[in-house]
Amino acid sequence: MSLLVVGLSHRSAPVSVLERVALQPEQRARLVQAALGVEPAAESAVLATCNRVELYADVDKFHAGVAELSTLLAEHTGVTLDELTPYLYVHYEDRAVHHLFSVACGLDSMVVGEGQILGQIKDALALGQELHTAGRLLNDLFQQALRVGKRAHSETGIDKAGQSLVTFGLQQLAGEAPVERWAAGKRALVIGAGSMSSLAATTLARAGVAELVVANRTLERARRLTAALTGQAAAHTHGHTTDQAIGRHTDHAAGRPGDRLPGQAQDPGQHGAGAAFGLPAGVAALAVVPTEPLDPAPAAQGPGCVAGVPAPHGGCCGQQPAGPSDGHEHAETGTVPPAAGATELIARAVPMAEVEAELAEADIVVSCTGATGLVLTADALRTATAPHPGRPLALLDLAMPRDIDAAAHRLGDVHLVDIESLAEASADAPMAADVDQVRAIVSAEVAAFGAAQRAAHITPTVVALRTMAASVVTSEIARLDGRLPDLDDKQRAEITQTVRRVVDKLLHAPTVRVKQLASTPGGAGYADALRELFDLDPEAVAAVSRADGNHPKRGRA
Repeated sequence: MSLLVVGLSHRSAPVSVLERVALQPEQRARLVQAALGVEPAAESAVLATCNRVELYADVDKFHAGVAELSTLLAEHTGVTLDELTPYLYVHYEDRAVHHLFSVACGLDSMVVGEGQILGQIKDALALGQELHTAGRLLNDLFQQALRVGKRAHSETGIDKAGQSLVTFGLQQLAGEAPVERWAAGKRALVIGAGSMSSLAATTLARAGVAELVVANRTLERARRLTAALTGQAAAHTHGHTTDQAIGRHTDHAAGRPGDRLPGQAQDPGQHGAGAAFGLPAGVAALAVVPTEPLDPAPAAQGPGCVAGVPAPHGGCCGQQPAGPSDGHEHAETGTVPPAAGATELIARAVPMAEVEAELAEADIVVSCTGATGLVLTADALRTATAPHPGRPLALLDLAMPRDIDAAAHRLGDVHLVDIESLAEASADAPMAADVDQVRAIVSAEVAAFGAAQRAAHITPTVVALRTMAASVVTSEIARLDGRLPDLDDKQRAEITQTVRRVVDKLLHAPTVRVKQLASTPGGAGYADALRELFDLDPEAVAAVSRADGNHPKRGRA
């Protein structure tokens, strides 16, 4: 069996195609199960993000595997195979390992060095384990990819240059000005309360916006996010469900706005309410007395997630599909002055039904929901900007498929940055100085992984050989008992021990050497040679393999 990956990403396909192949969680589950059902595949996993859809499988036939996986991608994305094929790439065996390790390190990301991909790889592995589609090979592969990604970020400065997609997008909107100076004092509207939206809200808060409104289909999630941003619990007044709070935010946390360590999961018990949303430690501080205790959502990993940020079911932004409000939610505000010397931040939570009203007062809009249709149409934007001619409106659309009508860029005073324009901008961005160092790490890890896998491939054969040898010793000792019945127990034990030592010494050097040879490129043939030379039962070898593949440490249920 051999590793095969078939997929497409922002490097091989335009955003117009990526939008069409975006997979919701239930679609990913169906795809990975369908992949396991095709004849060439023994294991399968799917890695689906805003910018890529990749199907991994352990196959015994290369050409049949490519054909089957390509067909499955077409069937489950709804894009015809003829349309999809020009954008697909294929990686096999060591090249497939190299590809995933590079992805895990952020080398293949739209923003080189970003660490959010680690959460997405972890999510892909968890899905494969939950559905029993990931066996020994894919468990080993994805777990090692996570370790390699963390090593790259800890041993190099790749994530210092590789800011989050949110930060990169805001930089495109800010132009030549620093994001902090550009955003200071502005009103911001964040649509969605999933992982990417939480990161956007955090980044904007640290950049110094004066007012931050979070709109979400599930209002309670928006409340928790705004509460975490201001370091206080959401207030409820006489049953009203839209909240406003004024808090202070400080900027003692290291790094640029929105940056975080990859794989970092913060403990709400240690870092306060903001940590439950994966917020930087600098965005904190109590500003009002809570009337209701905050119940932080548990940290989770999901498609598009940053480690430590809660993600509901939904699309690439870790966000539930946007939908209409029930019409019974209204605004009620209550504020207190911020602490002396602190930057004032007004944070409010509103239902999705109030987005267009909030849009009219916003200077910056960031949207990332799991909606399958547009959240903001060009007509809605035209209506919202009409009362304020000449006032610029900055739009950042991080959703896939897109939340904001692409026609918005034709409107006067509207500046739209979306995944497509970010892809173009990232293509021209200079590579980080640490990229070569990360590439060296990836190459070394690929070689080590390949050697370990090849060595593991021959282990069942070696175990079967030693088992057969032990069986021969037992059989011959039994025959000796029949021929020399007068041997006492001490003599019998000495003879048995001597025979076993002879067998062990005869097998030691060949089995050690064959493991060494098997770990080299092309070494898979040594297992076959060993089976032929010693006439080993193929079923005995397979039984050892099955027992190893079902070991609990492999992660299979």
